[in-house]
Amino acid sequence: MHRYATIGFLIATLVVTGLSGVARAQRAPEGQLVLTFNVALLPTYCDPAEAAQPIAAASCLYALHDALIKPLPGNLMAPALAESWTESPDGLVYDFTLRPGVTFHNGAPFTAEDVQFSFRRYKGVAAKQLHERVQTVEVIDTHHVRFVLHAPWPDFLTVYAGLGSGAGWVVPKAYVERVGDDGFQKHPIGLGPYRFVRLDPGLGLVLEAHERYWRRTPAIQRLILKSVPEPATRLAMLKTGELDIAGLPPDEAAAVQHDPSLRLVQAQTAITSWLEFPAQWQPTSPWHDRRVRLAANLAIDKQALSTAMGLGLDRPTGSIIPRAFAFALPLEPFPYDPVQAKRLLAEAGYPQGFDAGDLTPFPPTRQVAEAVSSYLGAVGIRTQLRTPELAAFFAAWREKKLTGLILGDSAFLGNAASRFEVYVLRTGLYAYGSYPDLDALFQHQAVERDRTTREQVLHQMQALMHERVMHAPLLERVALYGVGPRVAEPAVGLIPLYPLAAPYEEMRLK
Repeated sequence: MHRYATIGFLIATLVVTGLSGVARAQRAPEGQLVLTFNVALLPTYCDPAEAAQPIAAASCLYALHDALIKPLPGNLMAPALAESWTESPDGLVYDFTLRPGVTFHNGAPFTAEDVQFSFRRYKGVAAKQLHERVQTVEVIDTHHVRFVLHAPWPDFLTVYAGLGSGAGWVVPKAYVERVGDDGFQKHPIGLGPYRFVRLDPGLGLVLEAHERYWRRTPAIQRLILKSVPEPATRLAMLKTGELDIAGLPPDEAAAVQHDPSLRLVQAQTAITSWLEFPAQWQPTSPWHDRRVRLAANLAIDKQALSTAMGLGLDRPTGSIIPRAFAFALPLEPFPYDPVQAKRLLAEAGYPQGFDAGDLTPFPPTRQVAEAVSSYLGAVGIRTQLRTPELAAFFAAWREKKLTGLILGDSAFLGNAASRFEVYVLRTGLYAYGSYPDLDALFQHQAVERDRTTREQVLHQMQALMHERVMHAPLLERVALYGVGPRVAEPAVGLIPLYPLAAPYEEMRLK
């Protein structure tokens, strides 16, 4: 959903201030690394059950917790706490064999009961669909767990295991039952490469290396997550050596290119930005007219947006679904044609344009929103920019309280169906409406196990969405990072389509 400074997601800034000379070998961790969020770090980010925005929380999830299956370098569906799994011929049963000898940070053994408990406790973005479609989670024995579905669901693993939901991250049953949800958020216990030390409200989260992490002992001893909202401050700290890796918006990233002591690295992401028309479902609204929605698309110069907002690295797109996703239909963006945009508005009955009300952006994309508002205003679509706090933005979007226009932004990993489920389907968490034929086609593909047939159906849905101009797609985004001279491996771009630096156990200093 959701969900990035001006690169459109909750991007982290990584700061390394520790000792140099840390080797990749299994030696004791050394040094310190600080991840600096550009927004307030919420305690709920440490709790997988509360991962309403799993990408926003991913920096905490990858540090503190682990999942049965998760995105890792080179593989978006890599075995983690599950060594292996099988799917029954009828698509109804998934059996997982769990990794033996794994312990939580408090020394308690990881078992199938923890998996069952974590699934039942989950109440994040995909809770409704998961809990409705999974009939039962059975503990076969200590290291075997079985998920039984009500009906075949080809995307079960995509939703459960990936960062599209955050549902697959596992917490310790006995500990949570003892301290309660509030107690868990105050002192979370997990299975990840770092363990909780303390949370300093308004300052940061302090973590230390978990030397018994099954995958690899982290090279860095201490991890700190804290908030430094100002990009200019992050750049200044990078230049003075206070930071070693910093997520930066384009203006500051351009400055890195001109500093010989620094280097700029990028990660292609699954982030797409688009303009949402929530009032298109209201017959009395100007946005109900396809010509008005098309005019808004033609009014925006996407390539100029890319040049201004992403050093020209962001790719203009004609879809809210990333081209790299499975089942994505590549769609070219509508051209920049303000003359035709004005003509369409006049044909629709708005020769002088109209007042479109608020334009509410995902907060870190305010600079993009300002440019979009300017383009719309040039053809007569007048808007007022309104930027709420991050949590308030998502709450209002989910509760369908945002009016006017929404500058949407999503980094959820998954496939084309995953994006439809959340943003297009009538029952979608962030959808204000849909079309009956799209809903019917979605239900068709949701149980279709033949991949070719399923792809055809999903392509048909995307073509219809484009033809009806349901959105104004803008850009597929890149994440930009400045890297200082002491960093050997920043772990940026190691995980396909993932916008943050991870996994942490891969990071190392020279």
